Amino acid sequence: MSERNDVTAQVPDTPEDMTDGNMQTFTIGEEQVGRADKALCLLMDISRARSRELIDDGRVLLQDTPVKPKTDLKAGDVITVNRPPEQSLDVLPEDMDLDIIYEDSDIIVINKPTGMVVHPAPGHVNGTLVNGLLAHCKDLSGINGVMRPGIVHRIDKDTSGLLVVAKNDMAHQSLADQLAKKTAHREYRAIVHHPFPHTHGTVDAPIGRDEKDRQCMAVTAKNSKPAVTHFEVLENFRSYAYVLCRLETGRTHQIRVHMKYIGHPVAGDPKYGPRKTLESHGQLLHAAALELDHPRTGEHMRFEAPLEPEFAKILQDLETEVIQ
Repeated sequence: MSERNDVTAQVPDTPEDMTDGNMQTFTIGEEQVGRADKALCLLMDISRARSRELIDDGRVLLQDTPVKPKTDLKAGDVITVNRPPEQSLDVLPEDMDLDIIYEDSDIIVINKPTGMVVHPAPGHVNGTLVNGLLAHCKDLSGINGVMRPGIVHRIDKDTSGLLVVAKNDMAHQSLADQLAKKTAHREYRAIVHHPFPHTHGTVDAPIGRDEKDRQCMAVTAKNSKPAVTHFEVLENFRSYAYVLCRLETGRTHQIRVHMKYIGHPVAGDPKYGPRKTLESHGQLLHAAALELDHPRTGEHMRFEAPLEPEFAKILQDLETEVIQ
């Protein structure tokens, strides 16, 4: 008897209170084939412990039947996750001068400045992008709970640039599916240490929590997730390079970790870069372009955001050191 049939015969009924959360539906791709607990980590970008917690609570369903951690998922399987509601930490609206690139009734595209945190967390509930969004618009997707309303993907505090926010659950689900299926595209610009001997490349290396420093991520085979970054060298300087990076996956600190891994850490990066680096207010990394299909109309859309003044000035200064 297959494991899936065995699980189907033995799991308990779904608890009555499982309807109190936020429903999300995912289609298993080739990358997520295998154990349900591992697949959930990849699909939702959560820890294995959090994945197992959701499964043990009966909140993950395959064909309306709760799965177990070892349930074998196949490509094309559709699973439903009923996330529990998050406890409110009194996330309040704050008037902010948001740099809005595009907005309609379904989505809003923001150019986030360096230094701004995307969403609140315990101990940091003020001054985030979410606080500003709550003051700007009343309707935001509730799929990610009260702490991250409308947030489909994130960029680091000291990374500048574009991210798209969902105003309703339909838009959120569509955007999340596009990211999962790699039909939405994100381009970054970065200044990294050391010139390159080649013009382009791909880093295909799994990323997980750094065992020596739990606040950092690292390329590791242990408890990691697949991560792929494509890069193109735009210009080489005497000690640095200006590169364009395209994300195929969206792991935490992915570009910063991958660039460090290949010996070209992002300049100005206090966490993954060397001490001797270019002076800046954060890593010189900018989410420059975003491509997606509009959730309602299907129109293919591309958005671009210019470099922040500090980044642009540093790049201009480096032009005197161009390697021909």
